[in-house]
Amino acid sequence: MNKVIPLEQAVALVKEGATVMINGFMAVKTPETLIDGLVAQGTGSLTVISNDASVQGKGVGKLLSAGLIRKLVASHIGLNPEAATRMHAGNLEVELIPQGTLAERIRCGGSGLGGVLTPTGVGTSVEEGKEKLVVDGREYLLEKPLRADVTLLRGSVVDTLGNVYYRGTTKNFSIVMAMAADLVIAEAEKLVEPGDLDPDLVMTPSLFVDHIVVAGGAL
Repeated sequence: MNKVIPLEQAVALVKEGATVMINGFMAVKTPETLIDGLVAQGTGSLTVISNDASVQGKGVGKLLSAGLIRKLVASHIGLNPEAATRMHAGNLEVELIPQGTLAERIRCGGSGLGGVLTPTGVGTSVEEGKEKLVVDGREYLLEKPLRADVTLLRGSVVDTLGNVYYRGTTKNFSIVMAMAADLVIAEAEKLVEPGDLDPDLVMTPSLFVDHIVVAGGAL
């Protein structure tokens, strides 16, 4: 099965109002080609789940500037002043989640778990509206799983079957996000043939990747 498709075909799979997970950490290794394709397509009312709001002009920041995000679920937005401006103007709903809790909620979504118990946020505004449980005398919040319609990720090396390697810390949220969406589109920084990628280096198996777009591909 050939998973390599043109950029236009890939972004057309992201529908208006979709929930989209996007990997990367402060714009490092976000799938810029796929994001540029989404901006060109103009698909809006998106709920984006990402570690952060990126910075202006990069990564998720491009979607913000284009007004395509309705809700942003992230651990912080402080590096992108446009996110705060839009939030205070009522043009952007923001759900802030502690970074470790965000990662665990995504992992739960990809693993079929009902949620994670964490003491983070107990006694603060984070606990508002959430179920609280006591285990061995300690209070925990039940944080429910996060899933998405589509995950967009960028791999350092991807083979045409969809096996993905992430170089160094660029793996960040990629591995858990690849497991927590109905559809996964991988942007390949370097595309290789099956057998060229050492099996010991595969961090996201091809099982989780539906389509591949080559980074820098023509719109």
